Amino acid sequence: MQYYLNGYQFGDPELRAPAPGFEHPPENLPDTVDVLIAGTGPAGLVLAAQLSTFSGFTTRIVERRAGPLELGHADGVACRTVEMLDAFGLSSQLMREACWINETVFWRPDAQDRSRIARTGRVDDAAGELSEMPHLIVNQARLQQHLLEYMEKSPTRLTPDYGLEVVRVEVAESGDHPVAVTLRPTQGGAERTVHAKYVIGTDGARSAVRTSIGRELRGDVANHAWGVMDILAVTDFPDIRIKAAIQSAKEGNILLIPREGGYLVRLYVDLGVVDPARRDEIRRTPPEQLIAAAQKVLHPYTLEVKDIAWASVYEVGQRVTDRFDDVPEDRTGVQLPRVFIAGDACHTHSAKAGQGMNVSMQDTFNLGWKLAAVLEGRAAPELLHTYSSERQPVAQDLIDFDKEWSAIMASPPKDPAHPERGGVDPAELQDYFVRSGRYTAGLATHYPAGPLIGTSEHQALAQGFTIGTRFHSAPVIRVADARRLHLGHAHRADGAWRLYAFADASTERLDALLRWLSDSPESPVRRYTPAHADPDSVIDVRAIYQHSHREIEVDALPPVLLPRKGRFGLIDYEKTFSPDLSNGMDIFDLRGIDRTGGALVVVRPDQYIGHVLPLEARGTLSSFFARFMLDVRP
Repeated sequence: MQYYLNGYQFGDPELRAPAPGFEHPPENLPDTVDVLIAGTGPAGLVLAAQLSTFSGFTTRIVERRAGPLELGHADGVACRTVEMLDAFGLSSQLMREACWINETVFWRPDAQDRSRIARTGRVDDAAGELSEMPHLIVNQARLQQHLLEYMEKSPTRLTPDYGLEVVRVEVAESGDHPVAVTLRPTQGGAERTVHAKYVIGTDGARSAVRTSIGRELRGDVANHAWGVMDILAVTDFPDIRIKAAIQSAKEGNILLIPREGGYLVRLYVDLGVVDPARRDEIRRTPPEQLIAAAQKVLHPYTLEVKDIAWASVYEVGQRVTDRFDDVPEDRTGVQLPRVFIAGDACHTHSAKAGQGMNVSMQDTFNLGWKLAAVLEGRAAPELLHTYSSERQPVAQDLIDFDKEWSAIMASPPKDPAHPERGGVDPAELQDYFVRSGRYTAGLATHYPAGPLIGTSEHQALAQGFTIGTRFHSAPVIRVADARRLHLGHAHRADGAWRLYAFADASTERLDALLRWLSDSPESPVRRYTPAHADPDSVIDVRAIYQHSHREIEVDALPPVLLPRKGRFGLIDYEKTFSPDLSNGMDIFDLRGIDRTGGALVVVRPDQYIGHVLPLEARGTLSSFFARFMLDVRP
């Protein structure tokens, strides 16, 4: 990490100096703010953490609970989410504390005695080529604590306003802060109204924000119930510390997830089809009954539960809203969005696929940088239309996937002696897990061409960086200090675009591009970076050469790769990279980069690839940014 830019500072380097006006703890919630977030779940806190680094506008977050979450129900952190959290500097902390899911094992009825279960398969949970980050299990409350600490250390020292719930949201047709939010103290007291430019509802499945803007969750209930419990247990089941999909012949199924800390384990226990007349009774199933059901599934192994940290019963259901903002479909071209919803407020589904918390956080990671760009005057407000248009289809895909996933997980195993009874062949279940690996790792999102995503005519220049998908990192060596690292770890949750310029064989095209980016009035770096800002604060240019770092003279690098920053004009030496050959293949081979002509990979602030272009495609690059950026030149 980089620090000391504006002077030596003793103590925790992650505690950034407060921005002017934020030197003291935030005052009580003011009557007027720029951004008001409702709900401190994962989606709300990712958004708040991202916006907390921007001091040019006011962000506040309210929460109906009296304080931070202490026991969360979500626990799966997908590979893609760990990549995202790395941009906040949180991945190493999570990886140290979390349980790593490395493999999945499969159990089915023993062929010789179907009253017993036997292990029948074992696969990698996520193939190593998908991501350099692991699939983690960590309590939602702990993940949220990391985000809260990030906010508290940010330049704005943002902290939630607890004990306030949203009653209603009303949007005026005009005004600088047109959104009126009525808040009610949960411990009693008079209602009050706060006015905001933008409001984001991350207030859960019963969202008052969603209701206020007339959006509805639509979908189905599968009439199938599962019990879930986090337990401390003594057992002779050999795979208690490995993710396991367990099918019994007659007693139902279990999905077993080891939890962080080395001892805690989560069991999803199949309770079968729900009789609508007994729905309330099923939901009141006591933990002792869940334990008894789990013991039957695990036969001949024993399970002695010593403590229950949490238990619940839920019905599988999948619901989603048609849009994620307050703009009616027939007014998209004339009305700008002012209110947004994210996470459970606009999509709900089963828990076993581990996607809910992850997709919710990706919702607001998509939205946060767009809000910041608009509020700082770097992008036109029309940019905000892309939040709903990009994220609603992702949620719909999740719903469709979850229906398949839930159905196959609830199906009994096929009985070879009675194939007419149906069910799922255990080999089919294992194959489905493998085929779904990219999705469950959080890596299946592919945004189509649009305002922020270019077309694919030059995709062949960088075949491994698919336009519209997240930037797939690879190892490199940083030239200035010879450090081996991952290129994608250069990303920060700072709202900046990244231009990764991969050198051509002669470096002539690269050199010409870098000169143009630094000197030309038409360069997007010059057009869109305010005069008072650091030169890489809006568009961050980085170069990857084909030859060894030992062959590159740092003092001969182009100025755009040695930007002067901060109040002292210090030089940033961390913009230039060379291939890392320690594993036999360098980044050019791993990601299919054209070695002859090179390539320019344009990466959005949320780590998704906006475009792949030739190094000489300066006009196309300029036109791409001109779609949504505002020229700040005098």
